[in-house]
Amino acid sequence: MRHISVTPFGRQPVTAGLLAAQALSESASPCPDVDKWQVLRDLTVARAGYGVSDRDLAVLSALVSFHPRQKLQDNEALIVFPSNASLAERAHGMAESTLRRHLAALVRTGLIIRRDSPNGKRFSRKSPVGHRIAYGFDLRPLLIMAVEISAAAETARADALRLRLMREEIVIRLRDIRKLLEWQEAQGSDCERALGICAELNNALRRKASVMLLENIRGRLAELDVYLTAADTKEMTANDSQNERHCQSSNTYLKESEECSEQEVTLQSVLEAAPEVHNYARDRITDWRDLIAVAWFIHPMMGITEETWRRACEDMGEVNAAVTIVCMLQRAGSIKKPGGYLRKLSQKAGAGSYTPIPMVMALLRSDPLGNPHAKLGRC
Repeated sequence: MRHISVTPFGRQPVTAGLLAAQALSESASPCPDVDKWQVLRDLTVARAGYGVSDRDLAVLSALVSFHPRQKLQDNEALIVFPSNASLAERAHGMAESTLRRHLAALVRTGLIIRRDSPNGKRFSRKSPVGHRIAYGFDLRPLLIMAVEISAAAETARADALRLRLMREEIVIRLRDIRKLLEWQEAQGSDCERALGICAELNNALRRKASVMLLENIRGRLAELDVYLTAADTKEMTANDSQNERHCQSSNTYLKESEECSEQEVTLQSVLEAAPEVHNYARDRITDWRDLIAVAWFIHPMMGITEETWRRACEDMGEVNAAVTIVCMLQRAGSIKKPGGYLRKLSQKAGAGSYTPIPMVMALLRSDPLGNPHAKLGRC
């Protein structure tokens, strides 16, 4: 009959947890054997659910290393009996007082059972009838709980993945909202309060975020989305008359030269020449006003100051300036100083010697690698 007392040596009392762990260790194992290191890996992932720390697991790993086989098997004794000195050595020189504290924590969680000898020493000996009796730490709970620990680890991994994806989503949304608010503030909108909320949320993300905290941040981002939409609508309404005025006067842009006065450059041809602009548009670009809105959005990203951009709009007209910007964006790799380049084009436009049509035509004649198009299509 298998029976070794679990009452602890010395002044340590019997507890309900100790008796429950004893009962568990005496139950049948759901699997005949298990890789001891895989159990430790799973337990490392699921440790929060078992209330153990990384230092507790370092001591448990040292204990498991005293078991001579790779697997814990149901039909063999799973008691290890290292001295404190040997155990401390395998725990990378941990102080014995610290070691005892972590061993007590492992016993409290029921991951191991203390099998104390009459004098509290750990050892193994043969009985008069030839059976081996060992006193030390019983690892059988790890075998009994292996399936449960594996399931807990899978749940913990799924939760960690969900948390990471949620955090990534929130970081990107917060970045987008902050940049759009900064752009709207540059246009004259009052975004101070909303930008303050963005800074507050960014600071919150620097801490180790729980799902509850991330859900709270996500809710506040939804509020900022509403604010952003309202501010954007207000901005577009305020600019309608100005945009219409520039669009009405933009027909001068459509004429490339007196010698080629019948040739027109359409919005579609601009989009074909500079497809990179689509990556910065919130919605589909369907008219000149949409192109102008995207140009207002992207010029700060290109290092072009507000003053330079507004001067370009005055000298060229907003449509011409927008077409120039998206063509410059398409050629970003070859333009070292976009701000200076746009200022020179503005000066030419002010003198009546600049139109963006040649830029569009040049891009239509070459693909991103500089190869001629087989067919230009209608300009």
